[in-house]
Amino acid sequence: MHSDPIVRRSLHDEVASRVRDMIIEGVLAPGARVYEEQLGKTLGVSRTPMREALKTLASEGLIELVAARGAVVRAFTPKDVRDMLDVLAVLESFAARLACKAASEDQIAELRALHDRMAQRYKARDRLEYFKLNQDFHSGVLRLSGNAALQASHLALQARLKRIRYIGNSEPHKWKDAMAEHEQMIRHLEARDGDKLAAILVKHMEHTWERVKDTL
Repeated sequence: MHSDPIVRRSLHDEVASRVRDMIIEGVLAPGARVYEEQLGKTLGVSRTPMREALKTLASEGLIELVAARGAVVRAFTPKDVRDMLDVLAVLESFAARLACKAASEDQIAELRALHDRMAQRYKARDRLEYFKLNQDFHSGVLRLSGNAALQASHLALQARLKRIRYIGNSEPHKWKDAMAEHEQMIRHLEARDGDKLAAILVKHMEHTWERVKDTL
């Protein structure tokens, strides 16, 4: 009796994950209408899990549910993106200082292991998997801060910016620069140098804007 909801939830999570990837990679473009039935057929699922998945993505800010048009991929103006990156810089730099004080050695080692997996994906030029690990790394810094309110605010903004952040690694030199900044981040965290970690995170957000602004 209890197994059915779990199966349905896992299916809906899987559908949400697939559609999220399609938005991140630009298969579903900003401003494009999402046709539930057509997309459901493509993914081999019925309308119910598709509808639930779209609700999840709407709650993350990736999809807008518009009365007359149904589900539409959310499009952001350049100012929207700049404003969100500015706030992310504040949140991540604050989290950096807290993490350098609060994190255990084991927690820092776990984030180092995640960083190393990300570096492997960079070397393999597996851009989507690299990107997901990259997002996990930034979330990890927030987790190490120990501040739940800070994490929640960060999660909401990071979810909306997935497609934009993914675009930032579209050219080899931009991706190389981003990876180099991540190397600095993990070293500063291991050294528990909150000021330096905060500074590189702020610089990283500024460089993210430079990497994406021409594509907006």
